Amino acid sequence: MNISIVTVGKLKEKYLKQGIEEYLKRLGGYAKVEVIEVADEKAPEELSEIEMEQVKQKEGERILAKVSQDAHVIALAINGKQKSSEELAQNLDKLATYGKSKIAFIIGGSLGLSDQVLTRANEHLSFSKMTFPHQLMRLILVEQIYRAFRINRGDAYHTKP
Repeated sequence: MNISIVTVGKLKEKYLKQGIEEYLKRLGGYAKVEVIEVADEKAPEELSEIEMEQVKQKEGERILAKVSQDAHVIALAINGKQKSSEELAQNLDKLATYGKSKIAFIIGGSLGLSDQVLTRANEHLSFSKMTFPHQLMRLILVEQIYRAFRINRGDAYHTKP
């Protein structure tokens, strides 16, 4: 399975980079996983509704340019469906069973995702009704993908390999 995580902005925090690198290393035995960063749109602190939509639109265009046409797209969205770790594992297993070998998870910028990205997505996934920094969501997402593969293989997913 080929999984891409398309995300807005550069990751700056060393501790998050280290955590993500660790989980990507662990995932190497299960799937090919790559993180693709697209530039965030520079914007002033105070934005009008129109300016916010323009920022999301520009970021959305960058995101969609990195998504394969044949990928099954899962957009992380606060209004998406919440799933347990076991349900995410079942979902990934079902996608693999039915020939969906390319999966793209999308993490938007601080303003969220454009309508075009949400429309392109096959699924909308929410990790919580709470809001998390999009940089932290990368770490949470790669950990959950790793956990899903461990669950599907029947491995103890709450302990180190």
